[in-house]
Amino acid sequence: MVLTDRQIKEAVRKGDIIIKPFEESQIQPASYDFRVGSEAATTKSRGKIDVQAGNGFTIHPGEFAFVTVREIIGLSPRYAARFGLRSRFARLGLIATTGPQIDPGFNGRLILGVTNLTARPIDIEYNADFVSVEFHELSEAVESPYNGVYQGITGLGENELDAVKLRDSGLAFSGVIDSLMDLQKTVGTVDKHLVGLGSEVRALKWWVPIGFGILGIMIAAIAVMIGISQFNG
Repeated sequence: MVLTDRQIKEAVRKGDIIIKPFEESQIQPASYDFRVGSEAATTKSRGKIDVQAGNGFTIHPGEFAFVTVREIIGLSPRYAARFGLRSRFARLGLIATTGPQIDPGFNGRLILGVTNLTARPIDIEYNADFVSVEFHELSEAVESPYNGVYQGITGLGENELDAVKLRDSGLAFSGVIDSLMDLQKTVGTVDKHLVGLGSEVRALKWWVPIGFGILGIMIAAIAVMIGISQFNG
């Protein structure tokens, strides 16, 4: 069962769902909006970005990034959750590559992996509504609540930083995009030259017959003159 706005508030009040900081203004009809947090890392930064200090950061074309959310979330064994990007960012061309399941018993901060699939940079503002989380009440509490490697995580770790460094992984998707854009510029330059050459070729196509015609007339005239000269001689 997906929780409604009223049920989300009640579950938070009872402690079955933990959201810190919790603000009722972030509640949607059947979900809760989590905001952009203070840490990020991209394949170009190759290290942590202080999102709060810069009031945001940019994900460049083809670039992969990890983004932390501001809130801590905790689920009792009776609840699970699913999350996805807010439509505002999805429509800009971002795609989430992590999730979407949050297991019963999880406690920590969500870290979202996203990729910019467009040819233009996308700005991510600090504290912007970024992830929509819907909560599910299970028919009974699970026997084995989540206790994996991400339990209790509150920020970017070595796993995430190693991933964005792309060691021994070849050309990043962002590099492919940059190469394609450079290639597009080169092709455009060549195309302009070809267009100019085409104009010259078309002009030559018209002038060649005319030239041959004039040459023919001149040859005929010379021949006539030679004939006259021989006749007079």
